[in-house]
Amino acid sequence: MDRNRLHNQVASMRRSLFDQGYLDDQFIQLEELQDDTNPNFVQEVVTLFYNDSTRLIQNIEQALNSRPIDFCKLDDYMHQFKGSSSSIGAKKVTNECTAFREYCNAENAEGCIRSFQQVKQEHAILKRKLEVYLQTVTSFSNSMSCMETILSYIAYTIISSSLYIENMDKYGKLFGTTPQTELGVDKCLTTL
Repeated sequence: MDRNRLHNQVASMRRSLFDQGYLDDQFIQLEELQDDTNPNFVQEVVTLFYNDSTRLIQNIEQALNSRPIDFCKLDDYMHQFKGSSSSIGAKKVTNECTAFREYCNAENAEGCIRSFQQVKQEHAILKRKLEVYLQTVTSFSNSMSCMETILSYIAYTIISSSLYIENMDKYGKLFGTTPQTELGVDKCLTTL
């Protein structure tokens, strides 16, 4: 896939994550914190979020299955989940966390169970979408790195060749001939 098409694909995927309401401006702020000194910052933060949220989902499931349900404990877990979701800009997940907390405050067990299914669904959808997006971003970054490496090599080759030819001229002045003449390179250079 050529660079321009890959760049357009990354831009389109990113735009759709925002247009469909999966992400908000907090994700943009994360992206702005990524730089050459920490090129995988966003991916690392998202990975930490999913590791932490997996633990929180297990805790919430256990709390929902315990009797009597401890709504205060459930609300604490969901408060943590909502904060983590908000910190990466997971807009739909954050909104579902808010709905869940309202059911907790009303001590509505059935509402919590239904709402939790929505939280898990939005969480899973975003995870899949972000994995694909971040893999595509990584592919684009790798292709840019390869291109930069190739361009650096070409620049190095050009500079080295220029220095070599410059030194050849000095060699000719010292010995009355140049290696280019001896090797027939001068003919090649003049035809270029």
